[in-house]
Amino acid sequence: MDTLGIGINWKRFYRRTYLIAFTCFIGILSNVNAQNEPSVPIPTPAQLQWQNAELAALLCIDLHAFDGKLYVQQEARITPVEDYNIFNPQHYDMDQWIKALRDAGFKIAILTVSHETGFFFHQSDATPYSMKALKWQDGKGDILRDFKTSCEKYGILPGVYIGTRWNAFYGVYDFKVNGTNAFAENRQKHYNSMIENIVTEIFSRYGDWAIVWFDGGAHGPEQGGPDVLSIFEKYQPNCLFYHNLQRADMRWGGSESGTVPYPSWGTFPYVSTGAGETAKKEIAENNFQLLKTGDPHGAYYMPAMSDAPLRGNGGHDWFWEPDREHLIFSLNTLVDMYYNSVGHNTSLILGVPPGPDGLLPEPDVKRLKEFGDEIKRRFSNPIGATSGSGRQIALRFPKHRIINQLVLMEDISKGERVRKFRIEGKTKKGWQPIFEGSCIGHKLIHRFDEMEVSAVRLLVTESKGEPNILNFSAFHTAPE
Repeated sequence: MDTLGIGINWKRFYRRTYLIAFTCFIGILSNVNAQNEPSVPIPTPAQLQWQNAELAALLCIDLHAFDGKLYVQQEARITPVEDYNIFNPQHYDMDQWIKALRDAGFKIAILTVSHETGFFFHQSDATPYSMKALKWQDGKGDILRDFKTSCEKYGILPGVYIGTRWNAFYGVYDFKVNGTNAFAENRQKHYNSMIENIVTEIFSRYGDWAIVWFDGGAHGPEQGGPDVLSIFEKYQPNCLFYHNLQRADMRWGGSESGTVPYPSWGTFPYVSTGAGETAKKEIAENNFQLLKTGDPHGAYYMPAMSDAPLRGNGGHDWFWEPDREHLIFSLNTLVDMYYNSVGHNTSLILGVPPGPDGLLPEPDVKRLKEFGDEIKRRFSNPIGATSGSGRQIALRFPKHRIINQLVLMEDISKGERVRKFRIEGKTKKGWQPIFEGSCIGHKLIHRFDEMEVSAVRLLVTESKGEPNILNFSAFHTAPE
């Protein structure tokens, strides 16, 4: 109603004024809250997906796995394969590979589309040294295509591992063509261009990848190498990139033992890591200790991964070699590896070698399934579980229960906030200490002697902002 006769609707005026004032108040409050939010690195969706997967398999194939000889890395890097048609798997079944991984509980599979021989296991227009050259399947086979299709069929996240650092066929060693004359310069330009075209094929023709892994890194133009990063960012913007001197979305865990020490923080002080001898001095010193532990004050979210070959019990076979089944890790060793990788805030990558017949060897498949079943047995049925925010979270039981394992998970989508904490169990004698720690991150698993309790509690004594606990679970695991 216009009570003054000058065209003003007072109800609308007051309502609009109130809304403007309320909006300003909310904006001020949001700004205050934003200022109070902790300054901690936040993982990308691809990094979250990676850590949530926890178990990944690296399917290692190259031409030398088909020659019936023992693999010698230094020779493979400098010696061209005599006959690439040794690749002739008579019982090839990609579905068998991927189904075996799915049945064992793996969530990610990564295929070595190329390694040190320089041969590419896809249909390439950029290099003649690829599947097109083979008599096998009349030159029409595409291992990478089959891999991607099987991953989609069995619900496995697909990753691709690309070797550009060594190429025995093209005479490239440690990224470089030997020599300093015009011939070497022209060969280097040709090689760089070829690699750029190859990665364009891989990134643009096969759909989305969960992770792209460059073996031993990938030198960019600043180091005289191909510009793979810009091609990756154009075609695979939602993928995990690992790694070169310009960028790394995760880091090597400092050994190939499948383990990291505790604590292993998901943050790191540098935007990339280098690889081996190319690592910064601060990263390489003390046997790569910084890669193993990370840095709670690091400005970059870059979680560690723990990698090991499945056939690593007294050997170190990433690729298939004859008469080596005795090297398969025992079940107990693999379980311990899980506690010291996934249970220490990293993902576990196991190298799994397809055989020259085109199948994952039965002993390897059997051990993987045993491993997956044992992890499921230990962690599928918690005695109790809870979650919540704040500095104290309690998990209570209806009656006294015997426990010997605890699982803690932060909501790392909000960053790693917990810095110090302790866990206590309420026994018939009162609250007793169980564990004192620092890093929780994606997951911390703690084993201890059996304790009879009616409750357990988490007490966070130091944090950056409010702690957000996604999962606090108690278990009792009896030995097999």
